[in-house]
Amino acid sequence: MVAKLMSAFFGCWHGNTSFPITVRGEAKRNRPAASLTGTYVVCLDCGHEFPYNWQEMKVITDGGKDARRMAALATKEAA
Repeated sequence: MVAKLMSAFFGCWHGNTSFPITVRGEAKRNRPAASLTGTYVVCLDCGHEFPYNWQEMKVITDGGKDARRMAALATKEAA
C-alpha cells in the first residue's frame, strides 16, 4: 500500500531490472524496446521495457543520441 502511494507521487525509479533479453526475428518487431538494438531489459517493479546496449552494457536512456549511434552500428554490422 505504501509502495503504491509513493509510486503514485514520485513514479518508478526503475532501479530493479531484469537481465538483458535478446530477441531475434519476428519477436524483435513486436517489442518496441528491442527494435532499436535487439536487446532490452524490463523494470521488475513497474514492467516498463528499456532498450539495452550490450556493447556498452547499459540501458539506453537518451533516445536521440544513443539511437543514432546504435543505428550506425547496426548498419555497419549488416554490411
